[in-house]
Amino acid sequence: MLFRQIFDEKLAQYAYLIGCQKTGEAIVIDPERDIDQYIALAEQEGLEIVAAADTHIHADYLSGLREFAERGVKVYASDEGDADWKYEWLIHSDKYDYQLLRDGDTFRVGNIELKAVHTPGHTPEHLSFLVTDLGGGADAPMGIVTGDFVFVGDLGRPDLLESAAGIQGAMEPSARTLYRSVQRFLELDDYLQVWPAHGAGSACGKALGAVPETTVGYERRFNAAIRAAKDGEQPFVDFILEGQPEPPMYFARMKRDNKLGPKVLGSLPNPRLLTLGELRRLAGNTDVAVLDTRIDRSAFMKGHLPGSLYTPFNKTFNTVAGSYVEEDMPIYLIIEEEHVEQAVRDLVRIGLDHIAGYAPPALLATYAEQGGELASIEEVSFDALDALRKRDDVAILDVRGQAEFQAAHVPDAYNIAHTRLWVRRDEVPAGKTLAVHCKTGGRSAVAAALLARLGHDVIYVNGKFDDWAARHDVAEGGEIHAVA
Repeated sequence: MLFRQIFDEKLAQYAYLIGCQKTGEAIVIDPERDIDQYIALAEQEGLEIVAAADTHIHADYLSGLREFAERGVKVYASDEGDADWKYEWLIHSDKYDYQLLRDGDTFRVGNIELKAVHTPGHTPEHLSFLVTDLGGGADAPMGIVTGDFVFVGDLGRPDLLESAAGIQGAMEPSARTLYRSVQRFLELDDYLQVWPAHGAGSACGKALGAVPETTVGYERRFNAAIRAAKDGEQPFVDFILEGQPEPPMYFARMKRDNKLGPKVLGSLPNPRLLTLGELRRLAGNTDVAVLDTRIDRSAFMKGHLPGSLYTPFNKTFNTVAGSYVEEDMPIYLIIEEEHVEQAVRDLVRIGLDHIAGYAPPALLATYAEQGGELASIEEVSFDALDALRKRDDVAILDVRGQAEFQAAHVPDAYNIAHTRLWVRRDEVPAGKTLAVHCKTGGRSAVAAALLARLGHDVIYVNGKFDDWAARHDVAEGGEIHAVA
């Protein structure tokens, strides 16, 4: 058996290529939408992908299942859950080769057997897959592909149906369902390898480990959420729902599109290199999204194309773009040419397909040298915050998560998580200059750019909140209440 784990660093997502070397056949589990990456990997290993499967209707990216189905590959999807959790694009079409799976169903790819295990809680239809290498002489599974059920050190969060998809009252029942799924997991043999769909950095849990795989026995002993389940159902529910970070609001679109059917890509968008004149015409145009991907925050604050969004090309790129850009909006990138293809992949994975053009930072510099207008945002350190707090014309906006804010915050500060800022833009204080901060300056940088685009006067606070907090008294319950 051949086993390959494919990692998307920005979404902290794992897909799996599992192949039978004797027959030359392979399956991909939890593929992203740009499936050419898996096809190329399989070809390098001398395999042909004949099957693809999803563990669940993903909330954080668009599945590649439909892309594979369009190419004649047999696809496997869950038949668990109610009608709202069915793959409508699949079951309402007669053009695809597919099989719907329920708990206990098995199928083979070459000499590899996969068995579906219904593991709801994160989502109602969620499946895990036990993998047995029959061709290698095994009569018991080697491991289990757990999707968003069990991670290294954590469990898939059960609150997304409510906190992202807007299904009111869903999180506590989902947590109780997850508790029952954990009991099934604890019945598995300790030696089984656990292959999750996400690692550290994903918004699908609150304490995911950075190690790419684990075992049932290790998680039984050391996974804090599973340990909470050993204390009983209510302690587990309380633990798993406490302190979950706000998920990006684009998660709701991902669930919708994976259910109804992502638009078929066929091939990646191919944005054109912009001319200087085209770049000049984008200045101040808020009918499009200009994504400035430069890593240097201060360089963006000193000078950027008016109306552009700050989306640094690092691990936050997908999250910021997905949170601030509407799905049908034309997109233009300020980006180095060697990063264009990867940026396109990152964007289409979250359903942002309308990538029209790009300009390297050098062209932006030429634009400025030739008199092109640049916008700027005032940047200050945390040391300036005490003086800003005393000004009647300034409002402090904390764009950390709610749990962080509740633990400790600046007195009288407003709190809107940066991933919710676009959808909650009407709640932003009007008529005042906004001093925007987070924990270390990363989230507040992207938030400041969005707020400036929306027409607010903004001051970007760059620095470490913890250092500022250490110099101030902290009241019981976490509120910082007096300057030392």
